[in-house]
Amino acid sequence: MDAPMDWGTFLLVFLACAATMLVCRVVPLFVLKGKNLPAGLEEALGFIPPAAFAALVANDLVSPGMFDAGLWPAAAPLVAAVVVAVVAVKTKSLLWCGVSGVAAYGLLTLI
Repeated sequence: MDAPMDWGTFLLVFLACAATMLVCRVVPLFVLKGKNLPAGLEEALGFIPPAAFAALVANDLVSPGMFDAGLWPAAAPLVAAVVVAVVAVKTKSLLWCGVSGVAAYGLLTLI
């Protein structure tokens, strides 16, 4: 077993991570402040939030061992996701998406 990390090493790693995140998040804001980006770049940057959200959702919906407990326990989250997608298209309301998703998943787990 490896020896635990001492406080000096922990603080060094913590400060290095904090500085890296600060530089990566704040410096571009100051460098690009007041500048107009090309339309293509702005359009491309607009795809980042939906892509990140889709990756998070897909990671929760699809996993390597999802069918270990059987077909229905694996299909229930996918069916609830389809319900949420239909509600999203119809209502365009985040509130109703959340309510319908929780309700659909709850009802599907009772079956």
